[in-house]
Amino acid sequence: MTTPGSTELLRLAQDAALAAGELAARRRAEGVQIAASKSSPEDIVTKADRETETLIRRLLAAARPDDGFFGEESEATPGTSGLTWVVDPIDGTVNYLYRIPAWAVSIAVVEGDPDPATWRTLAGAVRNPSGDELFSASVGAGAWLGESRLRVPTAAPVPLALLGTGFSYRADERLRQADVVRGLIGRVRDIRRIGAASLDLCSVAAGRLDLYYERGLKPWDHAAGALVAREAGARVGGFGADREGIDLVIAGAPDLYSALEPILADLFGEFMDGDRRP
Repeated sequence: MTTPGSTELLRLAQDAALAAGELAARRRAEGVQIAASKSSPEDIVTKADRETETLIRRLLAAARPDDGFFGEESEATPGTSGLTWVVDPIDGTVNYLYRIPAWAVSIAVVEGDPDPATWRTLAGAVRNPSGDELFSASVGAGAWLGESRLRVPTAAPVPLALLGTGFSYRADERLRQADVVRGLIGRVRDIRRIGAASLDLCSVAAGRLDLYYERGLKPWDHAAGALVAREAGARVGGFGADREGIDLVIAGAPDLYSALEPILADLFGEFMDGDRRP
């Protein structure tokens, strides 16, 4: 059953994602200015990231002033309503910088602390301006691409599965993640690296990828996309019985997930010396 108010929350997430996507696309056309680096010189923040997050924060606060806000580019603000908006204003910033048409605005609203291990995501929207796509979902009401309902296809057998993944901005971590890919790629159809976690998760929901996995994701990277995938029928989680989080996010049809999760656990354990911290 749909949570009371989730329709209104979803509409707000969709409207904010559309407005933010329009702003970010306009700034991309005008020319991107790098504002700073974060974890490494490759991990950039553009002025458009910050401006887009400011717009999203303002739109959400105007509609729901008692909610919390947890975004990538600004200080987290607790609320009093028990709900928090988890926002990535431009997911795939390097794609955005290079004019690669695979970046998105990701907005989700969660119940409880802004922690993927404990929160309950109520609604989310992922806007892909380059493809004029809006993915969205609300808990118990399914996942959608525009007006079309999304359903995860029947699981492909492992040797015929197309996987998606991503890599850290830290060179040493990328090398270890590449070792995992090396141990996996001969067992599956192929592996794609698109560069925007929210779109990867939505691609699972839309049947464009059979399974997606990645280590080191922050909450705003996967909050909305994980709900879209889950509401489309995907299983979403982490190592073993863990919830999705920084250690690992996996999303795929349940049978394929069950087949590949232990393989991934073995590969990560082998190449990362048992240390699951990204």
